[in-house]
Amino acid sequence: MEHKMLPAIGSVVPRGFFAVLLLLFFFSSFSSTEAYDPLDPTGNITIKWDVISWTPDGYLAVVTMYNFQQYRHIQSPGWSLGWTWAKKEVIWNMMGSQTTEQGDCSKFKAGIPHCCKKDPTVVDLLPGTPYNQQIANCCKGGVLNSWGQDPSSAVSSFQISVGSAGTTNRTVKLPKNFTLKAPGPGYTCGPAKVVKPTTFITSDKRRTTQAMMTWNITCTYSQFLAQKTPSCCVSLSSFYNDTVVNCPTCTCGCQNKTESGSCVEPNSPHLASVVSASGKGANTPLVQCTSHMCPIRVHWHVKLNYKEYWRVKVTITNFNYRMNYSQWNLVVQHPNLDNITQLFSFQYKSLTPYEGLNDTSMLWGIKFYNDFLSSAGPLGNVQSEILLRKDKSTFTFDKGWAFPRRIYFNGDNCVMPPPDAYPWLPNASSKLVFSVLSTLIATLASLLIVI
Repeated sequence: MEHKMLPAIGSVVPRGFFAVLLLLFFFSSFSSTEAYDPLDPTGNITIKWDVISWTPDGYLAVVTMYNFQQYRHIQSPGWSLGWTWAKKEVIWNMMGSQTTEQGDCSKFKAGIPHCCKKDPTVVDLLPGTPYNQQIANCCKGGVLNSWGQDPSSAVSSFQISVGSAGTTNRTVKLPKNFTLKAPGPGYTCGPAKVVKPTTFITSDKRRTTQAMMTWNITCTYSQFLAQKTPSCCVSLSSFYNDTVVNCPTCTCGCQNKTESGSCVEPNSPHLASVVSASGKGANTPLVQCTSHMCPIRVHWHVKLNYKEYWRVKVTITNFNYRMNYSQWNLVVQHPNLDNITQLFSFQYKSLTPYEGLNDTSMLWGIKFYNDFLSSAGPLGNVQSEILLRKDKSTFTFDKGWAFPRRIYFNGDNCVMPPPDAYPWLPNASSKLVFSVLSTLIATLASLLIVI
């Protein structure tokens, strides 16, 4: 019996089949709530719960929130933290924060607890709170800056007195189902985990104390959970090409011609009344009518070319009538950002998410000058120029190299135009044709003069 040789797998199965299988395996290994940011792989918000003393029916704790994200911060109206008690705990008192609801405290006849809900939600107190209600790092209205931009304001704390809880390490039960809103969705929090007790150094630095018990909660951010549509886009232009590549049409939504209120025309006579009626600070954007309908547009313009340097102009425009961005930031990925020579009117910090790779930079405004990005209108933009030194071994203007690979605004990934739309250098063939035509015209002109 003749044995036939089996055909090679690649000759039977299409080449792309294994690539599809690999992608399916990759995406199936992550749930939709997990988050990973390639430009900030270790970024998270860590919540530390320190039991600092015992009370007759529970404990006194200090809860501290650390924003370890390099460029993503929490803006007004601020964070809100929630959880579910493991037993029948109540909150007797709080300093530096408060719960949004008291709940049913009818079974308490004498002292009434601050909150009796099984699943309380805690918010930060506002600036200007009386000192006898404050603790360190509280009362910022829930605003939390990023660690990379300003570590001193990336921490928030409050004190909580818990009753009907355990009074020893063995009887205390950890809260469950932590949630963090900032102020909307986007963060997923893991379970509370008991860690080594936190140590504290006294003000004279001569004595060290430690917490009775400490547990941590880690929360990570996913842009897909935060919003279904993008929140910013990128447009491109250059000195060597007349083409201005706008943000892709309908990037953040499409303009509804039939339904009023989907966007606002900048020259509308009723603009002021529409904006004031809508309520500034609302979570839902009220954007200026554009082809892309994004609240934020970042424009990257390749401005000038020198012998050893090249210059870029960056402009951020706010099209949202409901939002002012204080302490905004921009993260840009480009291979030449390791050679920034000078930056005009922005501050700059190099980010190195991976060892040996220095192609990512964070830009933000100068305090009291342009760190405030006003809402849509004549003042709704900030801009700067960047001077970069050329690396002759890699530098080129060809094939869109001069444009960024990725741009984030306030931690959200902005939609880039498709690569084939980038304003490339004129083709060499067109240059050659132009050169030949110029020579021919010059020759004909000289002949006419002689004749």
